[in-house]
Amino acid sequence: MTFNDNARLDTSQVSGGGGGGLGRGAAVGGGGGGLLLIVAYLLFQMLGGGGDEGGQQGGGQQQDSPWGFGGGSTQAEGDTGSFGGGNGDFSHCKTGADANEHTDCRVIGTVNSVQQYWEQALPEVTNPSQEYRKSTTVIYSGQTQSACGTASNQVGPFYCPADEQIFIDPAFFDQLDQFGADNTNLAQMYIVAHEYGHHVQNILGYLGESQKDPKGPESGAVKVELMADCLAGVWVANADGTTDSQGTPLIQKVTEEQINDALEAAAAVGDDNIQERSGRGVNPDAFTHGTSEQRQKWFMEGYNGGSATACDTFRAENL
Repeated sequence: MTFNDNARLDTSQVSGGGGGGLGRGAAVGGGGGGLLLIVAYLLFQMLGGGGDEGGQQGGGQQQDSPWGFGGGSTQAEGDTGSFGGGNGDFSHCKTGADANEHTDCRVIGTVNSVQQYWEQALPEVTNPSQEYRKSTTVIYSGQTQSACGTASNQVGPFYCPADEQIFIDPAFFDQLDQFGADNTNLAQMYIVAHEYGHHVQNILGYLGESQKDPKGPESGAVKVELMADCLAGVWVANADGTTDSQGTPLIQKVTEEQINDALEAAAAVGDDNIQERSGRGVNPDAFTHGTSEQRQKWFMEGYNGGSATACDTFRAENL
């Protein structure tokens, strides 16, 4: 997806962090039972890191959530790769042109668009009407603290319900090719939108279902993750209708090629694909996110439906 060059970015919706420091151990209790939706954890399990879901219980409990696999430099197509936001300096992120050029600015622009969409749409699709609460995204480098424990570039982007914040180290994104996805703009934006899908789920009370029923092809965890994929697709369908504070459209209409980028990213993080690439074979009983086909399907359910009403995976006859 492409930002309009003259659109203005709102950096007040993000903060910086990183450069060391330890987390606070067990997380502070919070919404959704203090779940920690961590992006690389399923891969960690498949490669032998198994155990008790991160070694934290209660408020700091981690949930399988495979996006990535460690740090590295980040550079999407056409991206200079520059990243200054880890220390909280986003002075270079002023316009849509900056979002098209720099990864951290692209995250900011995506956050602006996603939050504006849900602020408008969520009250309209919920009964009784539910207001959207804005969530700050912490753009960090290396390591930082969250109410759910220590965030590091070894686990990738995640949503922490305890403080209702999203944590992203942009160095994560260029690891996508290890699972067969190109590091394109929309692949990055899809990941941000998926994490905000978890925030919407937290507001609506769905997020805790993933811990009640954490594994298996029909598990609550799979239904929660597929719903977040669907909610990301809903945003993509409506992103060109979001504007900056002056009414300038933030994002241009998505193209078919860009949709294919998002589908490729969704397929790359399917449970079956990750398990196959880990060399351990496909085990549906260990699924936490759904297959590549399911993740693509539910992204498109959201994109084609254009509304969160298309995303009720808990009532779907077939996932």
